[in-house]
Amino acid sequence: MYVLRILSLVIAFGFIYMNKTPVGVYEFTRLGTNGGTNCAVCTVVLGLAEQLSVIHNETVVRGLERLCNFLPPPYQGACKEFTDFIADDIIRSFSQDDTADTACHKLSFCFTDPSTDTCHIFPRKPSHRDRLLKFVQTNRRHRTGANICDLPGIKRICAWINDIFSKHDPAIDLDGDFHSVYQTLRGSSWRGKDCDDERELFHPGAKPINGDKTMDSNCNGIYGINPTSGRGYEDELCGTSQSRGVAVLGDSISAHFHLPREWLNTTEMSLKVFEPLPFILENEIDWPEFSSVTAFRNNTDPFHEVLHGPVDSVYKRLFERNHCNHRDYQNIGVNGAKASSMADTIQLSFKRNITHDQPMIVFYALVGNDVCNRHPDIFNHMTTVEEMKNKSINTLNYLGKVLPKGSHVFYVGLADGAILYEALRDRVHPIGSLRNDVTYSEFYDYFNCLEISPCLGWMNTNATVREITTKRARELSEALKEVVAVHQSSFSNFKLYYVDNPIDQVLDEWTKQGGQDWELLEPVDGFHSNQLGQALTAKAIWENLEKMYPEAIGPVNPNNAKIKSLFGNQGGYL
Repeated sequence: MYVLRILSLVIAFGFIYMNKTPVGVYEFTRLGTNGGTNCAVCTVVLGLAEQLSVIHNETVVRGLERLCNFLPPPYQGACKEFTDFIADDIIRSFSQDDTADTACHKLSFCFTDPSTDTCHIFPRKPSHRDRLLKFVQTNRRHRTGANICDLPGIKRICAWINDIFSKHDPAIDLDGDFHSVYQTLRGSSWRGKDCDDERELFHPGAKPINGDKTMDSNCNGIYGINPTSGRGYEDELCGTSQSRGVAVLGDSISAHFHLPREWLNTTEMSLKVFEPLPFILENEIDWPEFSSVTAFRNNTDPFHEVLHGPVDSVYKRLFERNHCNHRDYQNIGVNGAKASSMADTIQLSFKRNITHDQPMIVFYALVGNDVCNRHPDIFNHMTTVEEMKNKSINTLNYLGKVLPKGSHVFYVGLADGAILYEALRDRVHPIGSLRNDVTYSEFYDYFNCLEISPCLGWMNTNATVREITTKRARELSEALKEVVAVHQSSFSNFKLYYVDNPIDQVLDEWTKQGGQDWELLEPVDGFHSNQLGQALTAKAIWENLEKMYPEAIGPVNPNNAKIKSLFGNQGGYL
């Protein structure tokens, strides 16, 4: 069902951008003003349906049906149920000179609260401007409006998405070791695939049991006995290699949030681009298997239609350095995470056994949610310097209890998101591609008007607001730097470092090569780094590790070629 796709878009915006622990679907659909998220869902849905109706010279209802037909078969029943329910209302509401904005006002998904401006994303048609103003003035009063999650066909989908998006641990994990044989639902897309889901001590990153002479306990695909030497292959090929894994405790940047532009651009929509929709939703609209820290897959079917750019990661390079590190990665990235939610709940999803597992490289990378929020009074809703210190120390103390000796922890400073507005403001957003009538600055203003903005502080036409946000981001980075300086010698099982966010380095190198900033940003949300940006970030991180922190990545394993010769792809990843 099509509305699942748009509903997921808006829900995902909320999980990513709100300045608090991510909330459920039902809570999120009640956020904002002037209709908030429900207004945005209605406007995007009807806007795309109207554009398709123009392209194919048909009614808006038929355009909505066409949207549904793009989806994989399992979702078309719910789509039909919704379309049948709302079709008559659309026919009555969507006159020839209406836009999706005015139609959604008539449908009561959008309204105008007292003392607020009327929100709209599409250009107002002159012939309808006076009529809309009169309609708004007549109906300007406090009200809750219609809720998208109460509609037939959508209600059960909201419940399903709510269940998926509210958990950070593998849904299928029989032995409770936090590793799964299933790809999505926080499975092997997020952390190495389990090779035995009935034994808790058998998982990626474990120290080999009995030298793995008879079975593969650490899931790196290396086991058995060398008939020539009589030694176990694990001991012979990996015993002195200083094996280690890599993990990231982060937000939507670390999880690699990505909404395909083809989903919001009616000139690019097709059955093919929606083919991986179920997989994408089960991964919370995140792509950790292609992210800068934990990418392990190649950009091939069915993803190449909707994921554009090279693939690189710290994990891939760590594996190339030492094949004994196979499958040892954890992505604990959560949309909307900030220092408080990381310390209070999310960090508990990171699992390492201080005695029985190998060391790890851990990146604490909360890029922007501590300064990003949707509140007009943005300054008073940002994380304070003291909160940042206290919550990050809480996470350090947790890592001190679970990380094996020889680990390395990198605290990464916040990004400077001021680049977002300057890079994108005059460019056309995918939803305006048909008529070139919606720029990113208009897109930002629309979400700010509804108070459901991705990041009101940086995605704002007001330069002063952007400067305030950047100032606090720098203060919080300095707070992390101070925490590292004070606690650098407080933990015996890991070394602690502070590093600046690599985004400035990546942008500088890219522009020196003749590139432009916007080419590294996600086209739909206008906030995250895209696939190219993720790959270049991985390159920058790795080069910095090699140059300044070689002890963290360990030596090159001289047995890599032999491991490949004997064990091939070491059992793969899926």
